[in-house]
Amino acid sequence: MKSAARNIVIGSGITGVSCARALMQIGETVIVLDKGRGIGGRMATRRVALETGDISFDHGAQVLPARNNAFATLMRDAGAAAWDQGGGLVGMPGMSQIPRRLAEGLDLRQGIEITALAYHDGQWMLSSPGGAFRAQRLILTIPAPQALQLLGPMHPLATALRAVEMRPCLTLMAAFPPDSQRPFSQRSDPDHPLAWIAQDSSKPGRSTAAVTWVAQAGPEFSAQNLENSPEDIAAQMLPLLCDAIGANPQTALHLRAHRWRYAQTLRPLGAAYLSDGATNLFLGGDWCLGARAEHAWQSGAAIAAAIAGSTDAR
Repeated sequence: MKSAARNIVIGSGITGVSCARALMQIGETVIVLDKGRGIGGRMATRRVALETGDISFDHGAQVLPARNNAFATLMRDAGAAAWDQGGGLVGMPGMSQIPRRLAEGLDLRQGIEITALAYHDGQWMLSSPGGAFRAQRLILTIPAPQALQLLGPMHPLATALRAVEMRPCLTLMAAFPPDSQRPFSQRSDPDHPLAWIAQDSSKPGRSTAAVTWVAQAGPEFSAQNLENSPEDIAAQMLPLLCDAIGANPQTALHLRAHRWRYAQTLRPLGAAYLSDGATNLFLGGDWCLGARAEHAWQSGAAIAAAIAGSTDAR
């Protein structure tokens, strides 16, 4: 299989989808590739079927504290609603709905992992187990460490990528009977092993089949337990969650842990994107400006604006 486009975007998180959407709107041909089964990156929703009914967990980004008016408008247009207890916007009926809506009409291909890159005679050649791709312009919207791995340690942008510091986050998804205690909607405590706890079922439009909680571990706990199995991670995090919400661990209806290896940006790039004009290469992500979905959108929008303003895009 060989596919070609003027632009290829690797990564279907908010940065990649926002950038591809903006490029498509100015008439550029774009293919978006992602190694995962779902789009949106950390704007993710896990759906589970219980005997009491279907439930879901926003196990990545919990809430969007939109500070940019354009971003807030875009999120609402994509189906976001206010979650007053969380102090921001949330996707309806889950966070993953937002990137799905933004990706409508895009040439998006999932389950494709790019394993090698090469630039020859004004063309990027991309290799994957499923085939090859070719593009005049390459836009990487994956975490900085993964971009560095693809480009190699001797690439001109390697030093800038190495300066970005990202840290992992372990997440627990737990469901309890509908009559369980609900002591709070969300709690943030950076000194606690579970730095963020959200009652997912308190968000607007969520199922009432169970009381659902998402707990995200702090950086120290996450780093110490990153390589443990999901089962071991869940077993360690459940007692901590139950102690915080006053629940009996034995009453849990569902339990699952998820490992986000590059979840939070500790030291950002400090610019909206990186680029190498000699090879028509752009790199972006939330790691450029911070750790929020809004930062991811700003990076994707900035890349698209730079391309739109270039001589080749006119």
